[in-house]
Amino acid sequence: MIRMLHFADFHLGMENYGRVQPETGFSSRVHDFLKRLDEVFDYGRQNEVDLVVFAGDAFKNRTPNPTLQREFARRIRQMSDHCPVVLLLGNHDVATSSSRASSLDIYQTLAVPSVLLGDEYKLHNVETKSGAAIVGTVPYPIKARLLTEDEDHALDSQTQTERFQTTVSQMLSELTDQARRAPERLPRVLVGHFTVSGARTGSEREVMLGSDVTVSLGDLDDPAWDYVALGHIHKHQCLTSGARTPVVYSGSLERIDFGEENEPKGFCWVELERGRTRWQFKPVNSRPFVTLRADLRTSANPMNDALDAIRSANVQGAIVRMYVQLSAADEGRVETRRLYAALYERGASTVATIKLEVERADRARLNGAIESLTPLQLLERYFQARGTDATHTAQLLTCAKAIFEEVDRDRA
Repeated sequence: MIRMLHFADFHLGMENYGRVQPETGFSSRVHDFLKRLDEVFDYGRQNEVDLVVFAGDAFKNRTPNPTLQREFARRIRQMSDHCPVVLLLGNHDVATSSSRASSLDIYQTLAVPSVLLGDEYKLHNVETKSGAAIVGTVPYPIKARLLTEDEDHALDSQTQTERFQTTVSQMLSELTDQARRAPERLPRVLVGHFTVSGARTGSEREVMLGSDVTVSLGDLDDPAWDYVALGHIHKHQCLTSGARTPVVYSGSLERIDFGEENEPKGFCWVELERGRTRWQFKPVNSRPFVTLRADLRTSANPMNDALDAIRSANVQGAIVRMYVQLSAADEGRVETRRLYAALYERGASTVATIKLEVERADRARLNGAIESLTPLQLLERYFQARGTDATHTAQLLTCAKAIFEEVDRDRA
């Protein structure tokens, strides 16, 4: 039995909602991401891990700054002193042109001991302190790398996509056939970075680059593999159940935005054994994202009630956004400055936004008819809602009409 650690989608360099730390010059979010990686590797060392597999996307993009590369490399080297580490190329790691280096090629160029770069569809025999394991690597499929130049230029877009899908499926099938021919006693794991049909996606759609190929679950759910370690989808999930081969997205280690507010983040701890693999999801202490909502449209004292809503919420160490619903009469009675201060006093790490949502009668009457109005009519309604006097409104509409007509002429 081989103790294996599976994680993915690190995305070091994502700095959403971060603040620069004066002592290091790093964003607070960079520190968050590095702490999560330390947490994962500490768990592995404490539990005598035999093999670490990283299923792709080390950095935010393919050209990380040298400081981020150094911090990631330092941790990978320390981990590789303990056990073999497999680094797979994800879509944020690999260059579209085969002549250009990926963000992880340096490990192969320098022949870093005990670090295996998964940059091609290939089967590897990896020796660990608990025995050998078969590792199949499937880096993110790039069309320019898998189709010949003639195929890429001579075919229409739809045919290119179909050919691309077929090529990926065939390469996976060939890798699975090779795994079947491996010595029966050896456990085997497939490490891939792609979207599997049926997987539930999340905020990673916001950071995916280019078009995406979808792999059929049937191409992966095969007894030739004892575990399929996936990256690319940030939401942790297992796509199989029962006695079938575990096909598992570990998910990302840190939240990127509020779309992941309620998602657990972590890694997978795997006891890899031929025909009897067991695994668990291990949560990490990722930075909490918290949304506060306060409906104060009927409140007698909206400022005090908004502060009470903050006092009753757990925002310690969290990235927070707050939405306050108010009646039009109370718009001036809530000071966002005081709300920001109250959130930071309660221990919020970062206040992303505080939005006052004011209910207006004019806006309510507009709903339902909005699609039938022209841009000029919409602008007129806007000026009316703002209380602009009739003379000024007429002047503004005359200017706006001239601009709209000029744009129409340019388009023609």
